[in-house]
Amino acid sequence: MRVVPIPNGVFVENTYLVIDEETGQCAVVDPGEDAELISRTLQTAGVTAVAIWLTHAHLDHVLGVSRVREETGAPVYLHPADRPLYDAAPQQGAAFGIPAPRLAPPDRSFAHGDELHVGKLTFTVRHVPGHSPGHVAVVGHGAVFAGDVLFQGSIGRTDLPGGDFDALIGSIGRELLVLPDSTIVYPGHGPETTIGAERQSNPFLTGAVRAVS
Repeated sequence: MRVVPIPNGVFVENTYLVIDEETGQCAVVDPGEDAELISRTLQTAGVTAVAIWLTHAHLDHVLGVSRVREETGAPVYLHPADRPLYDAAPQQGAAFGIPAPRLAPPDRSFAHGDELHVGKLTFTVRHVPGHSPGHVAVVGHGAVFAGDVLFQGSIGRTDLPGGDFDALIGSIGRELLVLPDSTIVYPGHGPETTIGAERQSNPFLTGAVRAVS
């Protein structure tokens, strides 16, 4: 597996190409605002996109969906609990002063425990609500594509509609901290980290933040 991060847009959101080097197939995770950059990176990498995985449907993670789907023909995957957010992309855009088109319906629905395939690579879907109701993480090959659930030294915000701090902490403990310490965390913003590093030092997971509050 080869992972190509593509930081982009005003929110500096991380889009990822998850590539099976043997077959040249890839999944595009969370195509963000700069669809042109994502398109060029796909071409430069010389890979074929076979899926678009949305960890969740906040604006900065879906702005590039239409172009990437149009250019690649890859199906869009989304958990149904985030469909209201996805359908409200124009309203989300208006709140941030960013034009956002209405998006065509996703092609397929994520469910907890689903098995995903990219070439000869296999991944598992884990439902991790808290940042948004339908947030998922995709786990496999020593990595987790965590969206906005877990960051280096932090966690996803829970003050947006559908956010729930206790649900988010529960999701992280139940679905992510059970992974090996060596698991690489590819977050929706910022640098990559590992499960072990976050288990040991993330103040939201050690209890330091809760103790202060």
